[in-house]
Amino acid sequence: MKIISYGGGVQSTALCVLATQGKLGQIDAAVFANVGDDSEHPRSLAYVRDVMQPWAKEHGLPVHEISRVMRNGKTETLWQQLMKPESRSINIPVRMIDTGAPGNRNCTSTFKIKVITRWLKKHGVSVDSPATVCIGFSTDEAHRVSNRTKSKYELPVYPLLDLRLSRQDCKNLIARAGLPVPPKSSCFFCPFHRPDMWSRMRRDEPELFQKSVELERALNERRRTLNRDEVFLTRFGKPLDEVIEARQTDLPFESPDTDSCDEGHCWT
Repeated sequence: MKIISYGGGVQSTALCVLATQGKLGQIDAAVFANVGDDSEHPRSLAYVRDVMQPWAKEHGLPVHEISRVMRNGKTETLWQQLMKPESRSINIPVRMIDTGAPGNRNCTSTFKIKVITRWLKKHGVSVDSPATVCIGFSTDEAHRVSNRTKSKYELPVYPLLDLRLSRQDCKNLIARAGLPVPPKSSCFFCPFHRPDMWSRMRRDEPELFQKSVELERALNERRRTLNRDEVFLTRFGKPLDEVIEARQTDLPFESPDTDSCDEGHCWT
């Protein structure tokens, strides 16, 4: 079996386009691990469902959307897991108050890699006969290859690197195929957002920003009961709604391409 690990962002969308053009060999499917409708950015979900899935189907490429299913058969989202009152761990890379450095990133393993691995096993993949998984790392992020955690059920390959395609090359490829260029894919509350990303969210998507504020508060309320240090969604060591100003309509934002949040950071 050979699949595309599809994250909904620019690079993995370019992989889907290349697959429909016959440039990746025989591809069985693109697989999108949805961490939750309440967790993924709504624009990413809209692109996957309203743009990519119908377009890919028309061009002979199935795009499967899958989710984390627990042993009791119920689906669990990342947001639901984070908001559990009894949870003692935080599976997103929240920032530590003393250093501002990110914590663990178990969200990737739990809601992306393991979910895709389970799907592969259901479709006949084994340790002795692993699937070839196309990963969307472009030349701008070749350094991520050595950091990516892989499953023993997969053989990762990096077609964009083999073709020497940059992120901008991927955008051009998508546009030439007649598709709109997708937004960056990430959870809307991802601690890897840059400050300008949070500022845009507070200005343009206040409901998502407020939900992120509520998440940060809930995590710290729980940590206080456990006598643990506070954690934050930014590196500044203060609550999100304090470090990101309310009025920033004239802020000279950096290019969206400078944000560090995309399917590459989730290693899928």
